[in-house]
Amino acid sequence: MEGVKNNQNNAIKRLSVNEFVPLMASLMALVALSIDAILPALDRIESDFEGVVGNEVQLVVSMLFLGLAIGQLFFGTLSDFVGRKPAVALGIVLFIVGCLLSFFAADLQVLLLGRVMQGIGLSGPRIISIALVRDQYEGTGMARIMSFVMSIFIVVPAVAPMLGQLVLNWAHWRYIFLLLLSIGSVVLVWFVIRQPETLKKERRQAFSLSKVGSVIFAILSNRISLGYTLIAGLVAGMFLGFLSSIQQIFKAYGYADLFVYGFAILALFIGTASLVNAKAVLQYGVKRMVGVALVVLCATSAFYLLVGWLVPLNFAAAMTYLIIAVFFIGILFGNLNAQAMAPLGAVAGIGSSMVGSLSTLISVPFGILIGSYFDNSIMPLLLGFLSLSVLSLILFYWTERSNYKVLKV
Repeated sequence: MEGVKNNQNNAIKRLSVNEFVPLMASLMALVALSIDAILPALDRIESDFEGVVGNEVQLVVSMLFLGLAIGQLFFGTLSDFVGRKPAVALGIVLFIVGCLLSFFAADLQVLLLGRVMQGIGLSGPRIISIALVRDQYEGTGMARIMSFVMSIFIVVPAVAPMLGQLVLNWAHWRYIFLLLLSIGSVVLVWFVIRQPETLKKERRQAFSLSKVGSVIFAILSNRISLGYTLIAGLVAGMFLGFLSSIQQIFKAYGYADLFVYGFAILALFIGTASLVNAKAVLQYGVKRMVGVALVVLCATSAFYLLVGWLVPLNFAAAMTYLIIAVFFIGILFGNLNAQAMAPLGAVAGIGSSMVGSLSTLISVPFGILIGSYFDNSIMPLLLGFLSLSVLSLILFYWTERSNYKVLKV
């Protein structure tokens, strides 16, 4: 296959593309599955635990993101030190332990601790799966493999709430965590037995916290990397606020029974945005795509917020806005990370982990803030989207005033 690495990795046995692609998609899909499968159960979780105040149950979503942010600080460099397979296996084992902790949780605090552990564990397969592809493919070969992986991955957020709802139809909400545990266990066994190690011992690097610190400093001291990392965090904060509130929004409008289908539609628009962006970015460039997406988010959020202030938005209007918003968030996701990484070519592996970790850490408080103001209407979400998109647009113009140089570390 064109783009297969044939130099330092020529002794590595590779899985066939027909097996490698679904395996990598499965590793990546564990994150989306763990986030979205639990959404239909938020009401039941709230009713089962005494002392849950206001919108605290939304933390079931946010704490997994916090775990992802923490884990990404370490798993990228850990895989460079011990190899890809042990790091992925450790991550999935931690995820399984987190699922067990959530399943047996006697109160919301223990459940949230389990979710943080799930997130820490999931950060391993999330970021190392990309390294596994990069170890074996490059150029058009890597692009082709990643396209196949993403085409499978896109459908997961659409079906995950349906799986959660299916469990709720037959069993207690706790069994959703057993479902996640079972899927994680199958993926772990499949990965350990079938996937060869792709990082030779002679290419491994010593684990160094100082290196992590130096890359974080490099990101913070480079306007392009810093600016786009901050924007990525704000956009991820919008998305986390959306995930935290969306089930309650459907319930507030009296359409709780349609949640899994409505969410599937919204998730498919996010996936469609990725496909549209893959072609549009070649014609218009990353900067223009980011600028247009942010302007549309600002304008539509302001328009619907004004209309909603004058006349309460009906369900159709709310869904129309959400479709537009999540579509352009989907446009932004890949572009922002690519731009944040542009000056970090010399430290691409660990740089990717640090950008992902920092942007996720930024997103968590904003996502929690948006969700905490939910008042049985879409208005707090609209206000949150408008505020963060305006701030993102300001940062975008500040960032693009810089002429950056490729980082050399």
